[in-house]
Amino acid sequence: MTALAGADYAYLRDVVFRHSCNVLEPTHDHLFETRLTGLLRHYGINHLHELVRLLRFSKNPDLERAIAEAMTINETSFFRDCRTFNALRTEVLPRLIDSRLATRRLRVWSAACSTGQEAYSLAMLIRENFPLLSGWDIRIEGTDISTAVIERARLGRYHRIEMNRGLPARLLVRFFDRSGESWVVKPTIGTLCRFRHANLCAPLSFQQSFDLILLRNVMLYLSIEARVSLLAVTRRLIAPDGYLFLGSAEQVPDLSAWTTVFSGHTTYYRPL
Repeated sequence: MTALAGADYAYLRDVVFRHSCNVLEPTHDHLFETRLTGLLRHYGINHLHELVRLLRFSKNPDLERAIAEAMTINETSFFRDCRTFNALRTEVLPRLIDSRLATRRLRVWSAACSTGQEAYSLAMLIRENFPLLSGWDIRIEGTDISTAVIERARLGRYHRIEMNRGLPARLLVRFFDRSGESWVVKPTIGTLCRFRHANLCAPLSFQQSFDLILLRNVMLYLSIEARVSLLAVTRRLIAPDGYLFLGSAEQVPDLSAWTTVFSGHTTYYRPL
């Protein structure tokens, strides 16, 4: 693919922003060349400049959404940032269990879940450390803007390279089955997780509140306005006594609705 003029790159960045609120800097323009290769092939387009010309002269919302999905950052791993999972194991989940004994029900939202490792990590944490929850109604809801990564999350199938990133051997043996060069999640954790497509910058159709929300490493890529809007939505979706985790480099932009809790070497938030 040949490089584009600055105005064409700016046009593509605007397409991505309108559909995902993802702010791409001009220094990342080169990523269009690599991440859109498969999409061009799918649509029978040979060069990136042909794609831009098509977008300029014929409105195609499906193609624009496909571009935004392809440019989404999908970096993830099992038990990413162990400090978060330590706080969940030692503080957050025990408190949630105590407060939900009457209903025996837990609802968790893994926002921007990518290929599902965060959701499955939490499922393993629950099964490994809290056997008393075996009879509870537990649902870990994973959402992502990319339909491709959602399909992978639903399959629960990971290459051995992915398995080597943060997953202890004892959990690999207990919760996964070998399948050639890949590993597949067992029903013991797979049944706890459900995955579906959702755009965090568009209206969300949840009909429930969540006891725990993991919104990690998402807001780094959003505009200030999008961050404020997303946190307002999160505030409406979280239970009055729920817990919110952000990425280690992220903070709540407006603390008027949240209480900051410092736990060891990590931080989480509770609604006021």
